[in-house]
Amino acid sequence: MNQTHAIHQLTAQDRQGRQVFTHHDFATLFPEDNPRTLQAGLDRLVKNGVLMRAVSGVYVNALSAGGFTHTLENIAKAMRRGEYSYVSLESALSEYGVISQIPMRLTIMTTGRKGEVNTPFGTIEFTHTARPVHDILDDLHDVGRPLRLAGKHKACRDLRRVGRNTELIDEEVLHEDD
Repeated sequence: MNQTHAIHQLTAQDRQGRQVFTHHDFATLFPEDNPRTLQAGLDRLVKNGVLMRAVSGVYVNALSAGGFTHTLENIAKAMRRGEYSYVSLESALSEYGVISQIPMRLTIMTTGRKGEVNTPFGTIEFTHTARPVHDILDDLHDVGRPLRLAGKHKACRDLRRVGRNTELIDEEVLHEDD
């Protein structure tokens, strides 16, 4: 992988609003590289400050002209591609003002595996859900970000279902506008 060619590809992707890439994405962008050459090229781009390694196998374009708005959500989306994932629990409830605390992590419900991931951009907490797809899609809102946002009642149900921090819920705010 030639660094100049890689920067050209990253710039073209950045113009389309894309700053986060998986290892597989790079294999698609640079099909002429064998796996070993590709990894060496990625390591070189990280070393030279062109890419930032968010987590294993996920990279962020460090030269992005678009900045790093919603980068944490983009990383989460890249990590759980092919799965249903949405912002919920404490993150969503904090946005709605249903809990007064601001979470120190992005809390996401996903059909993928659970886990906590630390990145240079913050911490992502994935909580697995086995709910049927129609339940997952109900009361989700496209708010112009990479991941959909659970409605406040759905986020509250999710929080109660996982059984944590329920004492933080302000029932009065939860039921405003009902």
